[in-house]
Amino acid sequence: MVRITGKGLANINKSLSLLDVENSSGFFEFYNEENNNVDSAPKMIVNSSPQDLIDEGFDQIEKQVKDELLDKLKLIDPFYFEKVILILLKKMGYGDFIETSKTGDGGIDGIINEDKLGLDKIYIQAKRYGENKVREKDIRNFIGAMSGDTQKGVFVTTSSFDSGAIKKASDAHHTIILIDGIKLVDLMHQYNVGLQIKATYEVKELDMDFFEEG
Repeated sequence: MVRITGKGLANINKSLSLLDVENSSGFFEFYNEENNNVDSAPKMIVNSSPQDLIDEGFDQIEKQVKDELLDKLKLIDPFYFEKVILILLKKMGYGDFIETSKTGDGGIDGIINEDKLGLDKIYIQAKRYGENKVREKDIRNFIGAMSGDTQKGVFVTTSSFDSGAIKKASDAHHTIILIDGIKLVDLMHQYNVGLQIKATYEVKELDMDFFEEG
């Protein structure tokens, strides 16, 4: 955005040349102030410790990877997205999973067996959305599809949940966990699902105990 200065307003009806502006008293002060603003960022970097710079760079890389991961999830095949969620829950230690049939699943995309005999089950619903939010109706249908077979469910989406959906899940007699896109990529990043380690760096420091005289 650009705004005319007070000096400019005062001379708006006068004939000014570029030479007149360059020879004015405040010309170089204007650019000195601008240069000072530009230099502020490098000074912050200079005053930061090497560990601060490493941490800041690591945070930036992690944010970029998570953004790319979420964008990728929104583009993959919806059926494969369901499998990704089941793989994630398996890595999180929630036992073996069963994929439901691709059609006529009644709103259930997968079933997690918490124990070897399948006595305790967790029903999974996965919605790969772009910008559309999960609504109260989606949660209601999910609860209906559970049909008393279990009291536990996980509803996952690449987008988010509107207030009605959140309230419906909170008020339900079932235990329903809602995982939105941000939480999903956090978990996938934590458990290395869909990601691989690009590089590992060692940061070393002096071992002061080594130099202690015995």
